[in-house]
Amino acid sequence: MILEIIRNRRSIFPAQYNDTPITKEAIETILEAANWAPTHRKTEPWRFRVLQGETLEKLGLFLSLKYLETEASPKEFKAKKLIENPKKAGAIIAICMQRDPNKSVPEWEEVAATAMAVQNMWLACTEMKIGAYWSSPALTKYMGEFFEMADEEACLGFFYMGNYDKDIEIPEVTRTPIAEKTVWL
Repeated sequence: MILEIIRNRRSIFPAQYNDTPITKEAIETILEAANWAPTHRKTEPWRFRVLQGETLEKLGLFLSLKYLETEASPKEFKAKKLIENPKKAGAIIAICMQRDPNKSVPEWEEVAATAMAVQNMWLACTEMKIGAYWSSPALTKYMGEFFEMADEEACLGFFYMGNYDKDIEIPEVTRTPIAEKTVWL
């Protein structure tokens, strides 16, 4: 049932991934789920770049060097983490949003549609027992230096994915009752 998948969705981080590769077929299924997100005026603004293998190492090096170059007081542990985390992933999908050239909808609606595409990806990963985590560092604004991007395209973050040992401890999550967040008029 979809509600059970929604309730079981969790962030599973690169440190929890094992070395089992993610198949191209699994990634294609996850991207197909993204493609069915709602989109106002059918602009379908989501764009993805799939990074695997050596490209993950190159991404980590790029992010770390860009962090050291742009941060006023860089921290060594963060620079190292930027290098290491991508190498732990089975794949990273760069999450991008292509602005409608006609600007037929407000930009926030295209960002929201892209976020819904990512939610679909996350739910597909949950069902497929693939760990996933959406990272959105400020460094995404420099991604046009790492891969080619179209005019009016923005990188919104990275969707880390990795297989994980099913016996890892995933914390129980609770939510406050929806009644506390709802006003019936």
